Amino acid sequence: MKHPTLILSTFLLLLSISPPAHGAGGKWQLLQQNIGISAMHMQLLHNDRVVLFDRTDFGKSNLSLPDGKCVGNDCTAHSAEYDVTTNTFRPLTVLSDVWCSSGSVAPDGRLIQTGGFTNGERRVRIFEPCTGCDWKEIENGLAARRWYATDHILPDGRQIIIGGRRQFNYEFYPKSASTNKVFSLPFLVQTNDPDAENNLYPFVFLNVDGNLFIFANNRAILFDYVKNNVVKTYPQIPGGDPRSYPSTGSAVLLPLKNLKARSIEAEVLVCGGAPTGSYIKATKGTFTGALNTCARIKITDPNPQWVLETMPQPRVMGDMTLLPDGTVLLINGASNGAAGWELGRNPVLNPVVYRPDNAAGSRFEQQNPTTIPRMYHSTAVLLRDGRVLVGGSNPHPNYEFTNVLFPTELRVEAFNPDYLDAKYGNLRPKIVTPKSQAKINYGKKLTIRFSVTGTLATNSVSVTMVAPSFTTHSFSMNHRSLVLASENVKSVGKSAYEVEVTTPASGNLAPSGYYLLYVVHQQIPSDGIWVQIM
Repeated sequence: MKHPTLILSTFLLLLSISPPAHGAGGKWQLLQQNIGISAMHMQLLHNDRVVLFDRTDFGKSNLSLPDGKCVGNDCTAHSAEYDVTTNTFRPLTVLSDVWCSSGSVAPDGRLIQTGGFTNGERRVRIFEPCTGCDWKEIENGLAARRWYATDHILPDGRQIIIGGRRQFNYEFYPKSASTNKVFSLPFLVQTNDPDAENNLYPFVFLNVDGNLFIFANNRAILFDYVKNNVVKTYPQIPGGDPRSYPSTGSAVLLPLKNLKARSIEAEVLVCGGAPTGSYIKATKGTFTGALNTCARIKITDPNPQWVLETMPQPRVMGDMTLLPDGTVLLINGASNGAAGWELGRNPVLNPVVYRPDNAAGSRFEQQNPTTIPRMYHSTAVLLRDGRVLVGGSNPHPNYEFTNVLFPTELRVEAFNPDYLDAKYGNLRPKIVTPKSQAKINYGKKLTIRFSVTGTLATNSVSVTMVAPSFTTHSFSMNHRSLVLASENVKSVGKSAYEVEVTTPASGNLAPSGYYLLYVVHQQIPSDGIWVQIM
């Protein structure tokens, strides 16, 4: 089975832009014409390699397992490791069905991946980022079947697994004597729409107080997972339309700032989705226009209210990715229909950058388009160099390359945000020390030495820490950005500088683990380095 050859056109930025006011732009780069599998799930690990996988019951993939290896009668891979540095990939062997599963990265850097379909629904899979390593699986590692669930890393290093199809509860991994069971979550019953669900893959974020913000369908709660208690009930998004799978929108926790303040604010942004009834209509051949709004809420406010904003175009099945300059990228998806087999129409080819600090009404900037539709089962993840890796799209129950509206997509590309343009080279910082893989501690002073070839604006230097995401089905699990304000910037030589910041105070702000750390100057980020906060 051969994947047809397609040519990717490169779109060049035509506008003349002076920093730091980045107008619409961005460039696309085809990385691999055929990576062999469709990237339904992706996770960047701290060795600059991306683990990606689809499902084991798609049929045979276009990537063979090594050394004549087979799993049952299937001698093809359904997982791969993509090496960002060398732009190469190798097959991995997954032993059970990972379809519509979830995951997060443990504090030690291992990917802990949970659930799936049929023989995979109670599996825990572990992938260690080391040369030549492969998946290891724990057959009954979960207490309940998890399909379309959401995982989140917790301040104590455990991960919580929430929901999934017909699972109105949560559990923890690793297990202990007191947590080797499921815990009821009635909110998931309350948000379950008959015949459509609209509450799968709930959007989950760790709030600054240690509780979990859980969004499903069109509303949210603040949840104390230790006491199994709802701390706060948030209002419904105005209009009441669903934003969760299969009426799939996306969501991010906006960058956390002012981390030394007595009271730290946290805001959530939910974008896109499909109007009430869209999923059922799509199954009957009517493809309703997607939602064209984002809803933003300050979840730490005593009286929180949703504020609606209008996007440049409607979008369902889009992905949202936090960028190192403090902006949000909206990418992938369709403008009609819903998530599911053959249920999306009219691909949205233009990404959009959302600038949360701009005034309302001037936050969205449309970017240059790709030529590759990224429909159901597409993904996007931030890379260390500031590019966004984009893959996937398979709205079919098998691999289908011909005689279909949107063929199974095996190409992998990168979107280069405008801040990577060469015209900003004299503003771009380069981190000198610490070296990548540095270990840092909570609430400590951290000095970062960097160089800038142009004139440094000392009042426009900050440091950003970004937790890489486990991305699938339009949600970037565990994705988190923290802005460490500059406390002191000084020159230490020709084009050489030091910035002093204070690291996050606790695991409530930044759960222990690996983060990408960037120096940002006049909205232009450096390449990142890996740091492990402990």
